[in-house]
Amino acid sequence: MSVKHALLALLEQEPMYGYQLRVEFEQRTGTTWPLNVGQVYTTLSRLERDGLALGAGEDAEGHVIYRITEAGRDEVASWFTTPVARTQPPRDELAIKLALAVTVPGVDVATVIQQQRSATMTALQDYTRLKRQATGTAPAELAWSLVLDSLVFGAEAEVRWLDHCEARLRRAAAERADQAPAAVVAPEAERSTR
Repeated sequence: MSVKHALLALLEQEPMYGYQLRVEFEQRTGTTWPLNVGQVYTTLSRLERDGLALGAGEDAEGHVIYRITEAGRDEVASWFTTPVARTQPPRDELAIKLALAVTVPGVDVATVIQQQRSATMTALQDYTRLKRQATGTAPAELAWSLVLDSLVFGAEAEVRWLDHCEARLRRAAAERADQAPAAVVAPEAERSTR
């Protein structure tokens, strides 16, 4: 996730201080990806260093107000019109867990899959329930609804992938079972021909 670009997009609407940016980001994404306020201020420092935003004074309470620069506007416009690259997929903890479970002796991979499927189905039900409640058309409500759509589709895809993994493991076990008797018979056949 590009916190940098998300903050720039918010600053394009109006100048804000760090905590305001954090609140706006979390409201628009339904707190799906909470931001640490320290991360917000670190990102703002980098944006300022790179000439994409600038601290433009303080409000009455002493908060530094940040404004987007023209270079920042160009950057956020480019971000919105550039597709998200799929060449470097994000780390997927579940895929890593299953890849290791298959290769580590003694791990009951079927149980790992079943427990994950159950957890994912619970999450899918929760997302679906939230989706039924998110019916507004105001921009913030629409934004949250789109995030929920992504979560629902992601959970559905994960369940399908887990089903696929389970089927692949069954096929692999059957193939190993079919090959095992042939390996046992072959040495006996060799002894009888001597």
